Amino acid sequence: MTYNAVRSPSPRPRSLTAVALTAAVSLLLLGAGTITAAASPPGAPGAFSGAADAAAGSPALAASAPLTNLSHLTFLLDTVPLPAVEGHTTYEIDAQPTAQAPWTYADKKADGSYGRVGGGSLDPATGHWSQGAYNADDIARTAVVYLRHWQQTGNETSREHAVQTLRSLTYLQTATGPNAGNVVLWQQADGTLTPSASPVELPDPSDSAESYWVARTVWALGEGFAAFQDTDPEFAAFLQDRLHLSLDSLERQSLGQYGTFDVADGVNVPAWLIAGGADASAEAALGLAAYVTAVPDDSSARTALTQLTEGVAGMSSGSATEWPFGAIMPWNKSQTLWHAWGGLAPAAVATASTVLGRSDLLGAAVTDAAQFTPQLLAAGGPDNAWSPTPGEAQIAYGVDSRVQGLVATAAAANAPGLLDLAAVTAGWFFGANPNGAPAYDPATGTAIDGIETDGRINPNSGAESTIHALMTMLTLDANPTLKATALGIDETLSTVGLSVVEAESGTITGSGSVVTPPSSWTGEANLSGGAYVMLYAGDSLSIPVPASDQARNVFPIVNQGEGDSGATAWSSATSALGSTSNGGAGAQGITDASGRLFPLSLEQALPGADTAVVGVAGGVASVDAMLIQPLVSTITVTGPAGESTVYVSAASETSARTVVVPRGYRLAQQAFDAVGRPVASVDKKASKAGAVTVAAGGFTVAKLVRK
Repeated sequence: MTYNAVRSPSPRPRSLTAVALTAAVSLLLLGAGTITAAASPPGAPGAFSGAADAAAGSPALAASAPLTNLSHLTFLLDTVPLPAVEGHTTYEIDAQPTAQAPWTYADKKADGSYGRVGGGSLDPATGHWSQGAYNADDIARTAVVYLRHWQQTGNETSREHAVQTLRSLTYLQTATGPNAGNVVLWQQADGTLTPSASPVELPDPSDSAESYWVARTVWALGEGFAAFQDTDPEFAAFLQDRLHLSLDSLERQSLGQYGTFDVADGVNVPAWLIAGGADASAEAALGLAAYVTAVPDDSSARTALTQLTEGVAGMSSGSATEWPFGAIMPWNKSQTLWHAWGGLAPAAVATASTVLGRSDLLGAAVTDAAQFTPQLLAAGGPDNAWSPTPGEAQIAYGVDSRVQGLVATAAAANAPGLLDLAAVTAGWFFGANPNGAPAYDPATGTAIDGIETDGRINPNSGAESTIHALMTMLTLDANPTLKATALGIDETLSTVGLSVVEAESGTITGSGSVVTPPSSWTGEANLSGGAYVMLYAGDSLSIPVPASDQARNVFPIVNQGEGDSGATAWSSATSALGSTSNGGAGAQGITDASGRLFPLSLEQALPGADTAVVGVAGGVASVDAMLIQPLVSTITVTGPAGESTVYVSAASETSARTVVVPRGYRLAQQAFDAVGRPVASVDKKASKAGAVTVAAGGFTVAKLVRK
């Protein structure tokens, strides 16, 4: 069972308001010929030169046409009747008894056109879908796209679409009664509300409690107020009232628990996250950040923004050498499930740190962006989930979330190296993905609905994928240098990073055995390969691993019980690697299952020449798999701008990788530290010698350049 099937409040995130990065950020971007700094301050490490010339000479990079094309999103829009329903009304409903909302899905037809589709199955007698035609999540994010496009371009059509989708969204918001401020998720094409969808989604009815759709309503209302504050004060005042209606609801629910903590597998987690999610809370925080910027003296909104971002930052976990490598975890009921579906947490924390003047919040965004994201990309790209092993599809939502987080954190932390990663990530839309074909078409504004692990694409272009692709395109259009470098990347040549070796591939000595449970879902995470190895005291397990040209960190994935069960000692042919606890997961608390499935760190790295890892159990142990992490991982991309490689460190000290420099070329490189800031080259001759220097926990961008 997957996470999405278990956690009913379906997450779907948002993008950050396009950030106009100034020269002070020192844009250091790969791909555009040689890597360059737009403006390095005096005394800064030497920047690459030649990007401007390369951009001018390349048709792909010199393209000035906007990438943002709203045609398909507008095709998804439909006119929605707003019938008289108790507790549901909207701005000027008597004068305008209709609004606009996007259909949830768009299925691609054989002739290449698209058909608009609702959620679930269609009842031909009523014309109703078992879920609905439109949903509050997509309406909210559609409003944000049109708001940003209008603000960025002055397009009046986008302004009108923003007004109408905000009117539609606020109609779904329950305005009176005990559920005031909560939101009905689904609506039919004839305007009928569907408070209880089939299959059931929680909360049920959908406006009976806070939810992801409440969080996204706050996001859209916050950005809407900021946009209309000066141009349409009356409409802005309406949006402000509705924003406070939802804030009042949140204060009665999750935010009313601010400062208290729940226990999840022995770890204290914030109890005041919306629907228990850093993902949902982050999206609300993005809207509040826009609103508080516009109305800085609104104490209730500022307080809510502060509380939410403190909770989100509190979900930061791991380090460069400890799983999940600095990621902000999305769900307070699992320590071992990270997902990109709602992955805007670093963008929210980085943005709020600037709005609130809270530099202490920024660390969580930096570790997620500068340490976790490079490991994610090196493991095969922006997968939708690690649970805890990588291995899910890649979708526009998750890709856009990474781009927004990197761009926002680069600006807030003055960390230009993160923009290199943003360019590589955005290249996914232009072909640098497991399928190899573009995932977004700027000529039509369509975006594929996902890429499976084997490279197969889902050719449909539903609202969510379209919305998040457009959010990235708006960000690229707002940042021409970043846009140029991203367009210079259209193919991923290779990724060498985190890999998985199943425990059941090993040789068991003793009475242990392979166990295949009815479901791989534990209640908090997924067993890799659907099975694990049960060991008893004295049993051994020898797991084969490929040889490598470098040392590797090893993370045995152990399904730990709550009670003590001894330890398992791990070694290779030439080295004692360390031990892992078989139990001691901590009190279950609010989680849905006792124990935890977790990749545990070992004290020593596995030598590159060793081809097996052996564990000897000192008690009952459940071993699922092993994660193997090179001390230096790589992502190699190419395109109109040429071939570049990002080297990512998981080492505790500066290291070097040797590359072959062909005659007539030189090696251009820029190293960044563990927070994405430039570091001076350790060896000025390194580029001639072919040695790429990678700072501990940091990353280096390198390119072979013709002399």
